[in-house]
Amino acid sequence: MSKSTRVLGAALGAVALTASLTACGGDSLEQTKDGGSSASAPSEGGKGGKLVIGAAGFTESNVLAELYAQVLRDAGYSTSITTVNNRELYEPSLEKGEIDVVPEYAATLAEFLNAKVNGSKEATDKPVASSDVAATVAALEKLAAPLGLKALAAGSAVDQNAFAVTKEFAAKNNLKTLSDLGASGLKVKIAAGDECAVRPFCAPGLKKTYGIDVSGIDPKGVGTPQAKQAVKDGADQLVLTTTTDATLDGYGLVLLEDDKKLQNADNVLPVVNAKDAGAPEVAAALDKITKALTTADLVELNRKVDAERAKPADVAKAYLESKGLVKK
Repeated sequence: MSKSTRVLGAALGAVALTASLTACGGDSLEQTKDGGSSASAPSEGGKGGKLVIGAAGFTESNVLAELYAQVLRDAGYSTSITTVNNRELYEPSLEKGEIDVVPEYAATLAEFLNAKVNGSKEATDKPVASSDVAATVAALEKLAAPLGLKALAAGSAVDQNAFAVTKEFAAKNNLKTLSDLGASGLKVKIAAGDECAVRPFCAPGLKKTYGIDVSGIDPKGVGTPQAKQAVKDGADQLVLTTTTDATLDGYGLVLLEDDKKLQNADNVLPVVNAKDAGAPEVAAALDKITKALTTADLVELNRKVDAERAKPADVAKAYLESKGLVKK
């Protein structure tokens, strides 16, 4: 299952604690088809010690974990990757030092920790995440530190809720942004999860922020093939997916820009166990990836794995070498 089911409820602490419907959200980062956990063999080397990288089991997380593991290996660490498909399990493991580093999403993790630390009701009443990435990361850092965690710098790559229409529909109605859609006065039916009807980042947010006339919800899931096909076929006009969905072009779909920033800042960032992986050398190695990686890069990396059936390790290696981030 892709992360496209993770983003929708990232801003609601209570939702994030049970199933971060999304961020960028549906089922979320926490849920995949298989469940459980697995581990890869440690890499050779290891002058800097051993580090365990956590992955959440969906394509994007697996690729990010490989990027982290390989750049840290290049920096002299012995690395292995452990897959734990549920944030409720891997976050405590990160606190305990059983996992040293995980790729995360700023807003979703901030609200997860908000609910964990302050309780679901308090988190729902007082969310800490917003569309402001700096403020969201600052809130995350404040929540993470007492738990022995350290959130490193966030980059420009972001995986958050996004809405797409067919290229033909966009061209016919001169649509480039969600504001354009609202101003058009067109009625749209949204292919999404049924929770879209009540989630603040879906139908209610589209109506309130953009004035979009939502005529109904077609409960086909977040970013699923069925949802995208429904829009391609014209049964629906708008599909809820994510900014790193690598399959949109295959359905003839295009994203509309969230120009008023309805969605929370689910920028990608590494989170580490402060005691075991808080060294400046670890942060420096990971920061090379953070600074280089873009949302477009994530889309292409996801596409290579999902469409071309390439292995995450091979895709990560090729990317790091192309950017000069590791030695060939």
